Amino acid sequence: MSKFKKEKVLPRYLLVAVLLSIVGVAVVVKAGYTMTADRDYWLAVQKNQINQADSLKKPNRGNVLSCDGQLLAGSIPEYEIFIDFRAGYNKKEKEDTVWTHKRDTLWHEKLDSLCDGLHQIFPQKSAEEFREHLTEGYNKKSRYWRVWRGKIDYATYSQVKQLPFFNLPRHKGGFWGEEYPARRHPFGSLAERTIGSRDTARYGVELAYDTLLTGTYGRAHWEKVRNKRVYVTTTPPVDGADIVTTLDVGMQDLAEKALLDELQTRDALMGVAILMEVQTGDVKAIVNMEKSADGVYRERLNNALGYRCEPGSVFKTASMLVALDDGVIDTSYVIHTGGGVMRMHGANMKDHNWHRGGYGDINAARALEVSSNVGVSYVIDHFYGSNPTKYVEGLYRVGIGEDLQIPLNEYRAPKIRFPDTKTTNRSLYWSKTTLPWMSIGYETQIAPINTLAFYNAIANDGKLVQPRFVKQVVKDGQVVMDLEPVVLKESIAKPSTIKTMQTVLHHVVSQGLGKRAGSPTFQVAGKTGTAQVSDAEYNYHSGKRCHWLSFCGYFPADKPRYSCIVCVKTTNGPASGGLVSGTVFHNIAEGVMAKDVRMIASNARDENSVFVPNVKNGDVQAADYVLSQLGIHTTGNWESTGKGGAPVWGLAQQLTDGVKLEKMEADGRTMPNVTGMGARDAVYLLEKMGVKVHLSGRGDVKSQSLPAGTALQEGMVCQLHLG
Repeated sequence: MSKFKKEKVLPRYLLVAVLLSIVGVAVVVKAGYTMTADRDYWLAVQKNQINQADSLKKPNRGNVLSCDGQLLAGSIPEYEIFIDFRAGYNKKEKEDTVWTHKRDTLWHEKLDSLCDGLHQIFPQKSAEEFREHLTEGYNKKSRYWRVWRGKIDYATYSQVKQLPFFNLPRHKGGFWGEEYPARRHPFGSLAERTIGSRDTARYGVELAYDTLLTGTYGRAHWEKVRNKRVYVTTTPPVDGADIVTTLDVGMQDLAEKALLDELQTRDALMGVAILMEVQTGDVKAIVNMEKSADGVYRERLNNALGYRCEPGSVFKTASMLVALDDGVIDTSYVIHTGGGVMRMHGANMKDHNWHRGGYGDINAARALEVSSNVGVSYVIDHFYGSNPTKYVEGLYRVGIGEDLQIPLNEYRAPKIRFPDTKTTNRSLYWSKTTLPWMSIGYETQIAPINTLAFYNAIANDGKLVQPRFVKQVVKDGQVVMDLEPVVLKESIAKPSTIKTMQTVLHHVVSQGLGKRAGSPTFQVAGKTGTAQVSDAEYNYHSGKRCHWLSFCGYFPADKPRYSCIVCVKTTNGPASGGLVSGTVFHNIAEGVMAKDVRMIASNARDENSVFVPNVKNGDVQAADYVLSQLGIHTTGNWESTGKGGAPVWGLAQQLTDGVKLEKMEADGRTMPNVTGMGARDAVYLLEKMGVKVHLSGRGDVKSQSLPAGTALQEGMVCQLHLG
């Protein structure tokens, strides 16, 4: 037995002990670091971890609604269809020979009728092409063989599921469909750039309120219960909330048509129109039209919020408001414009009528009425030339340079620079000519929404409100969030200055260059604007001229309710904001006011008569309950006396026919009457009954190609005309 050598063994034990101590300390340090510095990171990892046995259950996305509850964007399921040619194999890919033999026999027996059925549903592809396509997948034993390339609606999916072999359970036959929520816009492209995209939340309200619309994902997993696998929901999904916008479908349609008519007449490049409620800042209509390569006008960008350019003469109102509010002039201040040309720091400032001799001596109010470049620029250069910073600060004070903080991602805040002669950036350099040219709307970058907000503040007695696009968040029919109007500035100028400017803007329309925007039935106030803009193709050096024509104002001028801006970018026709944009403004204002007049007239009725509301086709029992709560007796039958044949309630009506209609819809054997329904409800009802629906137009259902009471057969198609 060898002797224990203490001097050799103990150092080794000591070394091992030291190493283990170092490792232990390192573990403790790392654990401490993970618990402190890395804590947020690992908590996020844990939150995003999904148990392999769990799966996410997607919630239904919320709807986007108009101010009166009409559907602007909603989700309808679409499907991609596949077949699993390895159905009948177990988890270990072992074949269930008894079933697979039976299945293969059934496959060959039903293949011809299956392909014929697919051809009937998808006539774009022949039965022989379907046979070749499916046979290829069968020979490859593919697990994810696509039956049809592209997404289909629920009615088509239901038809395909009824075909031979495809009607077997998924684990037997292998046919299955993957559901995708498809975003639909019942009113087509109306305000599409503001509402949002139809595929993913990339812009507009859909993106700004994506979290609220999406909802919360749920969790589910498979459990084995009595030798069966059961799909158990552990956490149910929470559907997204509905977003109620400020948009008015009628006003939006009116503004779009008025602008589009002018753009097509002028063959213009681009157009913008925004209609806003004065008191609240609610945007009732917003139109963005841009000419595409094929000559068709489409909403490609939200230029109303993001197209910053030199605004032109609509900016003169801000310049004169600063001067009036600072007290350096009053409306009677006389300006010697001479023959319409004035030399300013080595450059000629010209009025639009300089070739006709100009305006001569005019006061400050008249200078704004006739949009005199010489008059406005002289005032600003004369009184602020020695201190241009005071002028720019005044612009921000009156709100024209305010960042409106609009939540939509395409919004761009104004660019109004301060005096800087030291910068090497040419676009920021402040020269002697900068001040006079800035005063008439050049050398600044402002989007139409900012100009409108400024004019809206004048109409609102000086109160600058943030343009509002969303007013409520609704969940399960209950308002969960009210987005109140936001006041950015209580007053942009002295009350006396605002009153003076209101009078001047009214005179611009009544006796100045804005007469085209006026109306014989109500008063209008506003200002015209014309600016030569520069971009990659149209610039001062290319010889190609492009003009930004605008009119911004409000109506009625004596009691302002709405403010509106219209901008048109064009290379054709006369460069006149009053003529082009003023005409569009006039048509929008006339239409909006006429709509209000009709609404008021409809309320005029004999107090002794009985007021009976129209009730659209739908749930009879629910309608009966609502009418009974309103104190309206409903013991009569249905009569098709509404517009478009829509059933309405009368005094002597009974529910018997309505109950028959409800039963007729429930048994699914005859075509129901969907006239008067909203598009979404009608599509849901008919597709649930196996009828394929095609829509045309917008609004409620006015007529249907299959008359009510028609015996329903598999594969029938109904054309619904909306209006």
